[in-house]
Amino acid sequence: MMVTFVSQCEKKALNRTRRVLDSFANRIGNNTWQTVITAEGLLAVKKLLRKSATKNTAVSCFWIRSRSRSELVWVVGNRSKFNSEGVVPVNFTNIDVLKTNLEGSWHNADVIALLAGIAGLFHDFGKANTLFQNKLNPSHKGKNWEPYRHEWVSLRLFHAFVGQQTDEEWLHSLENVTEGYELITLERLKKAPVETINNPFSDLPRTAKLVAWLIVSHHKLPTYPNDRASNAPSFEYINQWLDDSFDSLWNSANSLDDWDKQVRKDNWVFPNGTPILSITWQDKAKSLASRALRCKQLTQQDWFDNRFTAHLSRLVLMLADHYYSSLGTTVEWQDQRYKSYANTDSGKLKQKLDEHNIGVASNAYLLARKLPNLRSELPTLDYDRKFTKQTTTKKFLWQNKAYNLAKSQSEQSENYGFFGINMASTGLGKTLSNARIMYALSGNKKGCRFNVALGLRALTLQTGDALAERLQLDETELAVLIGSQAVKRLHENNKKYKNAEIKENELNGSESLGNLFDDDLHVEYKGALNDGVLSKWLGQNSKLEKLLNAPVLVSTIDYLIPATEGTRGGKQIAPMLRLLTSDLVLDEPDDFGLEDLPALCRLVNWAGVLGSRVLLSTATMPPALAYALFDAYQAGRKDFTKVNGELGETDAVCCAWFDEFGCTQNLINDKNTFRSSHTEFVDKRIKKLSKEKQILRKSRLLPVSCPKPDEALSTLSSTIQIAIHHLHQDHHQVHSTGKTVSIGLVRMANINPLVAVTKEL
Repeated sequence: MMVTFVSQCEKKALNRTRRVLDSFANRIGNNTWQTVITAEGLLAVKKLLRKSATKNTAVSCFWIRSRSRSELVWVVGNRSKFNSEGVVPVNFTNIDVLKTNLEGSWHNADVIALLAGIAGLFHDFGKANTLFQNKLNPSHKGKNWEPYRHEWVSLRLFHAFVGQQTDEEWLHSLENVTEGYELITLERLKKAPVETINNPFSDLPRTAKLVAWLIVSHHKLPTYPNDRASNAPSFEYINQWLDDSFDSLWNSANSLDDWDKQVRKDNWVFPNGTPILSITWQDKAKSLASRALRCKQLTQQDWFDNRFTAHLSRLVLMLADHYYSSLGTTVEWQDQRYKSYANTDSGKLKQKLDEHNIGVASNAYLLARKLPNLRSELPTLDYDRKFTKQTTTKKFLWQNKAYNLAKSQSEQSENYGFFGINMASTGLGKTLSNARIMYALSGNKKGCRFNVALGLRALTLQTGDALAERLQLDETELAVLIGSQAVKRLHENNKKYKNAEIKENELNGSESLGNLFDDDLHVEYKGALNDGVLSKWLGQNSKLEKLLNAPVLVSTIDYLIPATEGTRGGKQIAPMLRLLTSDLVLDEPDDFGLEDLPALCRLVNWAGVLGSRVLLSTATMPPALAYALFDAYQAGRKDFTKVNGELGETDAVCCAWFDEFGCTQNLINDKNTFRSSHTEFVDKRIKKLSKEKQILRKSRLLPVSCPKPDEALSTLSSTIQIAIHHLHQDHHQVHSTGKTVSIGLVRMANINPLVAVTKEL
């Protein structure tokens, strides 16, 4: 084929692109190349361009079909340099004509940045106590544990700083903070009963309440200790837990044990004072407080109940804490008069406490300001005709209708989210159609990014290869996340070692240095790790950066589940960032058992909270599963729309159904409407399936009667054995020797019952 390459690259990307294209084609202009090339050669060019691509890269490829016609084949890099036909714009305007400014759609970007920044100022105040400072001292020989963890002490100090003030009043106090506020804070702390069960959240104003939650949860989510389960709060009153039931046990499980009186006292004594005494800390506090007072929506709305705001604030605070703890010291952020430290390195004192709080606050604020533009800076599936080209194969014609319907819903799905179900029969190309649907929904300008979450762990790598082959994706476009089973078993058998590592980090004052990514996980991705908006904070973790950069990620679902299951450390950061910047395809969700449904619903709900579109792909979708997942997604999407986009809070969700017979869509506001729409689609599908001439599979229900539970195994095994013999009689073939032969399959979903039945058989 004859092709033409057009480069709209800028800066260093221009020379890198020229070196690649000069090796394959003749330069016929400053930024234009032409050559005759094979399909394999063209794929090699694309791979090389993607490997070196940055945000300044933009290269289009045209296939010269005839003297009068050319066709855009693909675009690598910044697709905004070309339109959908590959034409280069000749006039520009700074006016956001299409209202596509991503940062403008995040109405709470300032709020997230300010909440995380202010929480960062106070997050490690509790480390100033005598016990913690002794723990950091290399020459200290005594005990290294405190009755109250430093997050709880930090929470109490912040609570004392706020006192009985309103949100506006305590922010004014922070804006005018001096050394005198140290004495005021400690006096308020003495008046509050430290040794009794005291809930700091019960009387805090709403903005301070969220800051306090960020402080106390910046290492681990508060959980009630298992060994006191007899007094655990009832789930019936879960909405009142924080206001009515919260106390030190939720954070410091050993706080009510029998501790020495002097140890308890030292937990609340601050020999060098708190960072309020630091001039550098005061300067940073005044700066953030001034910005907070100018941001009227910070105190005029109740952000605590908005999960999008609360959890993204916590995410950036934890990531900033992890990042700054990994650095050296910043002398200009230290007040030389202040002597308390935050952590150690190789047995030596490292960052001062005032400097550490300033560093985390600054990075949390900057990181939050970058989040709105994160998705637009990350690599996407470039324009490629295999996603847009209408297929002519009769078997796959239904994919064209599915693509066209999804494309028509692209703009609507931006405002209302998307919940789709692809129920096409096995063997009709659901894998490719899923990718085409997600590509169409994303639109040409925003770019397509999605995750494929699988249910079968052992086949992840093979499935990744199959997807790459079917979708014609190379290693720069698709990442596969895998885990070693052997390493995982070893990891589980060495929990004592893991706990020892956690304790070692605690002793160093560096719990935030814990891995954000499990050691037994490996990311297969060879794309360029570009200088994106988060590269400063993620550059030291190549696995996390690969995971975030890949346009398409294939993994088993258990690698995304930590987005909602992680309680300690930062394991939720990677899957949360992934869901925040890409859509979700759940492949064969009906493979999961009933016991998996809560976790599955939480993941789909979280995808809605973070603004992702969700597509379920299975030919056998149980109605109850579809209803539950829609309910979860709708609730999550409602949280997202409260603070993003132009619509404000809405219950409406853009829903669609696809199969080989057709497709339909509807804007749905409630569960009952979804149920009726889903039932109507499935009923039509059943009628059309019943009219199919060729029936490939027949099924028969076998009754299993088991009066006693301990006879379940033998009864089930006997039923299977009898069925095997009957099927053999009905379907066997006769060999030339006169022997009869048949081959069948007994499929079971769980390992332990499978092994037990096999032994019985």
